[in-house]
Amino acid sequence: MAKPITPLLAADILIELIDHPQRPFVLIERKYPPYGWAVPGGFVDVGETLEHAAIREAKEETSLDVELTVLLGLYSNPQRDPRNHTVTAVYLAQAHGMPTAADDAKNYGLFNFDNLPSLLAFDHAQVIADYWHYKLTGEVTPLRI
Repeated sequence: MAKPITPLLAADILIELIDHPQRPFVLIERKYPPYGWAVPGGFVDVGETLEHAAIREAKEETSLDVELTVLLGLYSNPQRDPRNHTVTAVYLAQAHGMPTAADDAKNYGLFNFDNLPSLLAFDHAQVIADYWHYKLTGEVTPLRI
């Protein structure tokens, strides 16, 4: 049987800085196309769990040690990434300290829902809207069929 051709798999992390006033979350400014601000994250390595990929990517892009708290949702729209069909698991996490932009991150920013950057990469405007809904209701991302 031929090996199936499948979407790429990624893990993204919305990181709340719990030792800062108002618990801002971290976004990175992408160093490579597609440009814009994004939730930190990246591709899952072979032999790695989604959770370990999320923790590793958080460390690589923000230099923060994170504690995952919840799986916010899975995002699989074939048009969400202009480069390839990519599916991502988005986790919420907590961290202490200040991030440092590293790896694929050109810069970092600390944000709340009332001061978002104008250019968000991928489908991250939807991800952040789902995060806002979670903060208000405690409900994770609804199924989108």
